Amino acid sequence: MLTLKQTITLLTLSFFSLIQTASAEALPTPSIPTPHVIPSAPNIAANAYLVIDFNSGHVLAEKRADDRVEPASLTKIMTGYVVINELANGNMSLDDMVTISSKAWKMPGSKMFIEVGKQVSVKNLMKGMVIQSGNDASVALAEHIAGSEEVFAQLMNKYAKSLGMNNTNYVNATGLPDPQHYTTAHDLAILTKTLISKFPEEYKWYSEKKFTFNGITQYNRNKLLWQDPTVDGLKTGHTESAGYCLVSSAKREDSRLITVVLGTDSSKMRIQESQKLLNYGFRFFETHKLYATKQRLNDIKVWEGTRDLIGVGLAEDLYITIPRGQYKNIKIESSVHPEIKAPIEEGQELGTLHITLGSDTIAEQSLVALDAVEEGSFLKKLMDQMKLFINSIIG
Repeated sequence: MLTLKQTITLLTLSFFSLIQTASAEALPTPSIPTPHVIPSAPNIAANAYLVIDFNSGHVLAEKRADDRVEPASLTKIMTGYVVINELANGNMSLDDMVTISSKAWKMPGSKMFIEVGKQVSVKNLMKGMVIQSGNDASVALAEHIAGSEEVFAQLMNKYAKSLGMNNTNYVNATGLPDPQHYTTAHDLAILTKTLISKFPEEYKWYSEKKFTFNGITQYNRNKLLWQDPTVDGLKTGHTESAGYCLVSSAKREDSRLITVVLGTDSSKMRIQESQKLLNYGFRFFETHKLYATKQRLNDIKVWEGTRDLIGVGLAEDLYITIPRGQYKNIKIESSVHPEIKAPIEEGQELGTLHITLGSDTIAEQSLVALDAVEEGSFLKKLMDQMKLFINSIIG
């Protein structure tokens, strides 16, 4: 039990300590935003389309991006994604030999011309699917991994769900038409972004312009690879009901864009409209990395802990995409929770970082603790409680 003299002493020390305690400073903010004007996206002759920045995920232009559509051979992006994951997980290797079934050999549509009963390596089948868009190769890979195409489609749907592709359902590995086989431009962009970021080496297959198998050379149907040297993928698709489709990606300097164009009238049109979106995105927008994962952005006050300050940062890299020439006008604001008390766990949310340009919110992320702070001693907690009490009195 503290005596009256001890209590008065503690209160006096707490009062002077409170006066000397500096509150955590807000993050610096650039100059005041000014109005910015960019042109509308060009007219795109497609049933649906989407263009996003790869790093920030910012949507630059879209039309009916969440409408369910038939994906045609864009399905093979997910087929390839499942195969690459199986390789990464050590469940098979590129050198594994696959015995070609009668079903795979008989598949209609585009082919890599494998023969029933023959053995073909996983690597060749992947190239036959990615570059030549072989339906036969797709089914052979599906059967090798899951035993049947139907079971493989279940795997595809599990991966889709895990990625947040909430408007997608697969019933086959090829993209042949089926009423229950559908996706959206938005979901295709999610899949493409994940494929490029998670498997950059394997993604390079999508930039190869030709592949020869069984004496037959076929060329990549993505003619943007010849037309635009910054394009390095990804996949075409076509059926009579789906129209001509293309998912593409290009990198210019430090920026990468992903475009999805669905339901154009010709193979030439899907290339032309995709190029329009890429040119529009690169011409009128720029992307900046503001902060890195776990970069120390500020120190904030902690009460009742073994120490008085804790560093805060972000749980992941922060990229922003803005109109060109407007970087100096972004506004960065931070706010922290009032009266943050120990114990604090590493990664615990302690506030918010908010990025705006004019009246538009560009990005928002949680500020998290960069390390842990344990509870302080009884005396430390008591002193901090007195400081908080005095603080509440003097406002």
